Amino acid sequence: MLEKLTEKFSDISRQMSGKGKISDKNIEDAVNEIKLALLDADVNLRVVRRFVNRTIEDARGENVLKAVDPGQMFTKIVHDRMVSLLGDSRQDLELKGPDTVSSILFLGLQGSGKTTTAAKLAARLKSEGRRPLLVACDLVRPAAVQQLTVLGEQIGVDVYKEETKNAVKIAKNALKHAKKFQYNAVIIDTAGRLQIDADMMKEIHDIKNIVKPEETLLVADAMTGQSAADIAKTFNEELELSGVILSKFDSDTRGGAALSLKSITGKPIKFIGVGEKINDLEPFYPERIASRILGMGDIVTLVEKAQEQASEEDALDLQKKMASATFNLEDYLEQFQKMRKMGSVQSLLGMLPGLAGKISEDDIDEKSIKREEAIILSMTIQERRNHRIIGPPRKRRIALGSGSTVADVNRLLKNFEKMKLMMKKISKNKKYQAQLMSQLGGMS
Repeated sequence: MLEKLTEKFSDISRQMSGKGKISDKNIEDAVNEIKLALLDADVNLRVVRRFVNRTIEDARGENVLKAVDPGQMFTKIVHDRMVSLLGDSRQDLELKGPDTVSSILFLGLQGSGKTTTAAKLAARLKSEGRRPLLVACDLVRPAAVQQLTVLGEQIGVDVYKEETKNAVKIAKNALKHAKKFQYNAVIIDTAGRLQIDADMMKEIHDIKNIVKPEETLLVADAMTGQSAADIAKTFNEELELSGVILSKFDSDTRGGAALSLKSITGKPIKFIGVGEKINDLEPFYPERIASRILGMGDIVTLVEKAQEQASEEDALDLQKKMASATFNLEDYLEQFQKMRKMGSVQSLLGMLPGLAGKISEDDIDEKSIKREEAIILSMTIQERRNHRIIGPPRKRRIALGSGSTVADVNRLLKNFEKMKLMMKKISKNKKYQAQLMSQLGGMS
């Protein structure tokens, strides 16, 4: 995500790092590059001008001119300005307590991913201990009600629907249903159109007046660039949004929508869609996104993703296995599968400082990764727990079962031995571990 912008900002940072000090000429050159980068990213022109002017003001401050490392200082200035542009701090949903019904109204144009995002948010609220209810009020798009019903079944969340074609009536009855059966988060999926029209706005107005939602959220397609910000501005003027969810953020290589929205609408981005899976909905942290854009990585999010897949007890157990060299292919498969749940390899590597914007799909052999998983899955439990018993006949059987070759099996076993040795060294190097923990602590 945002890889084009990250690449350009990394180049600008490297150019500044080669300077002895920050001068007016250096600032002017760097700011011109930033301006071009933002315009190329499809950021709103007015937003670009404001960003550039404030960056120049900050960079010409007396403290900056005396900085020991001009490159790092300039990067910090741009980072702080970027955070401000994106919305300063994380804005969560403002819902009532768990004993009261809260309602969330979803709006958006057709094709923005509104229905899928409604289900993703329902799954997220359910994981946080709430009892959500999805409400099917999109009676315009064919099969929208069916889609929401299927998604609801997948995540174990009830869907309220009626045969009537009156969306306002459905929303009203859904609230009564929620109060009666003790649901505490009602998510209403409304109809979208190919473009904003009077009928659409009237229906949503009527639903909002009846429901009086705690949150009115627009789902906007991040890939449409500053058009998403313009659409959000129109919806906000008509309906007073409480926030925006950017869908397809993982496919947005430019960043125009994210960087324009807050300035254009005054409303925060609350969540971002980062994949097609039902749990691929993340809170939007301006500081973390700014760090990713500037190639500084996002260790905090990476650690949080890891913590979702493994407890502290699991981590300690893994450390013991690494130290005693009892880590086997079964453990390797388990860790591999947990990592896959965290996201694509490219997205995870992009969160590491220095790698953001430098890792492309061409650099990662996903087929090789899947082949390794297939090879291990083709082994017996005994073979996974003790790979030393795998001789030529077993290798031929494993290769045949996984659709690979004996050479592939040999390569996996050789790489696994090297990894075990490296892990054992790291687990016994207390100084290295202390340095790593110190670095992680400083980034949280």
